[in-house]
Amino acid sequence: MPEVSDVPQEADRRPLGIFGGTFDPVHFAHLRLAEEAADALGLAGVRWIPAGRPALREAPRVSAGQRLEMVRLAIAGNPRFVLDEAEVRAAQPSYTVPTLERLRQPALCGAQRPLVLLVGADAFAGMSSWHRWENLFTLAHIAVAHRPGFPVLADSLPPPLATACRDRLCADPSSLAEAPAGRIVSFAMTQLDISATKIRALLSNGISAQYLLPDALLDYIRTHHFYAEN
Repeated sequence: MPEVSDVPQEADRRPLGIFGGTFDPVHFAHLRLAEEAADALGLAGVRWIPAGRPALREAPRVSAGQRLEMVRLAIAGNPRFVLDEAEVRAAQPSYTVPTLERLRQPALCGAQRPLVLLVGADAFAGMSSWHRWENLFTLAHIAVAHRPGFPVLADSLPPPLATACRDRLCADPSSLAEAPAGRIVSFAMTQLDISATKIRALLSNGISAQYLLPDALLDYIRTHHFYAEN
């Protein structure tokens, strides 16, 4: 099985979305964020990167390989989505900056390809607690998904992040194609009250999670009895 499939070569100069997460499990809110980011930001595609060993949260309920397979099932059939398996197979914990440094290798995305890290507004507000967070801006642009009518404003951010972001915030997503990294944009996305925590709670109590995640993924979860209480 190949490690990763990539977007077509002719699209290699267009910005590429980078979407990492635990995906325990992946669900429709994740899928909508990636889909709407691709449309709003003019991305060539979105590279999904499941974390093998998340560094900043408790251990996932299912194995890295099983979460990888869930993402594979969830994004199947969408030509703009590709899957990156490297973090799942790595021995060390997953951190965003080392992941982006790996992607900057010539055999992958190279130094000049615009990369756009996709994050939600809550995750972005806590970014100054991330490992080597200030290096993010030299490696990628950052795109923040927010509720309609509530764009990202520097003055609303914690002081260290606000200072770093004031000169990087831009209103024009087309500017992402002008440089490999360093800018911050935001985009409004459809609000779906879905979370992996909620899905796990439903399944652990024997309650249906249908219509919160793709049917193929739900079948996989049922087959392997993920999240069910013993």
